[in-house]
This record gives sequence, structure tokens and C-alpha cells, in this order.
Amino acid sequence: MTFDNHAWFTAPTDLTLLPDDVHIWRIELERSQLELERLQTTLSSDEVVRANRFYFQQHRERFIAGRGILRAILGRYLDVEPQAVQFDYEAQGKPLLAGKFACSEVSFNLSHSQDLALCAVTTHRPIGVDLEYIRSVSDVESLAQRFFAPREYAVVRSLPPDTQQQVFFRYWTCKEAYLKATGVGISHLEEVEISLTPETPAKLNINEEWSLVELTPADNYVAATAVAGSRFNLKCWRY
Repeated sequence: MTFDNHAWFTAPTDLTLLPDDVHIWRIELERSQLELERLQTTLSSDEVVRANRFYFQQHRERFIAGRGILRAILGRYLDVEPQAVQFDYEAQGKPLLAGKFACSEVSFNLSHSQDLALCAVTTHRPIGVDLEYIRSVSDVESLAQRFFAPREYAVVRSLPPDTQQQVFFRYWTCKEAYLKATGVGISHLEEVEISLTPETPAKLNINEEWSLVELTPADNYVAATAVAGSRFNLKCWRY
């Protein structure tokens, strides 16, 4: 299943998250200085420390925008102010809701690349999302051989150079989305086998209890979300 960049809508003011809903938010990370200052006031002290560790201002501002807007989105579902949202972190660094929100059953995941981020939100099931900007990779075949399963590597190797790049990043986002959903580290990339071709959407081969959806949030970007279960209502929002 694939969504194109024309399928992203403005979320309604009376936004609800039903048990079978999966919401994907597209977030533009380039924000005005005034909005960045407002977003920073919603961050926790440890998030401010993390932001200040970035050497380049652009990276610092992207982090502030991403975390601040994540808080704003989750605050809508939890019916609290963004600064009230509390996070904890799994061993691999995946954030999850903490404190009084830990029992809310809201699951989420965030991914960013260049000036864009995606936030995936659902309930009562784990979820992962990954986003990549398609850039030129000179050693794409050697990377595929190192990180992909033999059949995946064979697909990448069989393609012309202009198609190799996009297919490589499609594989990567699908694998990452699943690994993030399950809380497993990137070192297990080759254990997650994906079936896809330039013409057909991706399918997760290793676990039939999971669904994989590819997304195209903008030109030159590919993305995927992995969701436990097979029956859900997917909605794509613009923040």
C-alpha cells in the first residue's frame, strides 16, 4: 500500500484517535524564529540540553521544531498542553510516553530527514516510522550487500543506477520502520527481509502479524510505517 504526496490533509479541529486508527503527520521543520522560540518553551530541560549540543544552528533548530511539534501533536491526543507531555526512553533510545500518560495506550514514533519529519500515532499497538531524503550514494551496492538480505541485494544489483538509489532507500526505510516499531537496533537490518520491486509496494516477509505501508511525503523523499496488526484506518495529516 502506498500513499502519494497529494494524500496529506489538514487535521480537523475535533481530532480523535479511534482504536483502529493510524495517523501519520508530515511536519515541515523549517519554522520562523518566533515559532521556534515558542516551541522551545514547551521542551523539557533535558531536551533543551540536547538541542544546545548541536554545533550547527540549523540542526539545533530542526531538533527544537521536531520535538516541540511532537509535543503539540501528542498533546492534542492526550488533551494536555505540549509542555505537560512526559517521555521515557527504551534501551535503543526509542521515546515513549511516561508518567501518568504511560497507561494512555497511545503509541507514537518520530523520524526526520533534512527539512521534513514524520510522526506516527496509534493506540494499543506498537508502531514505527522511518523517513529518508533520497540522496546520491556512491557505494550503494556495497551497502546493500552489507546490510540487506541476499535476495534484496540481488534486486538492487540488477537495477540501473538511477533506479538503484530509490529502491535502496525504500528497503532502508521499510527495515528501519519495523526495527523501530519492535525496539530492535539497526544492527539487525539484514534480518528483516522485504519484498519489493520498482513497480510494486513493499511487503514484510518475516512476520505476517505486521503491516508495512510505504509513503511519499514529498518529492525526493521515501518513507514507511510498520504497524502491528492488519486492520487499521490510515490517515495522513499535515501539521
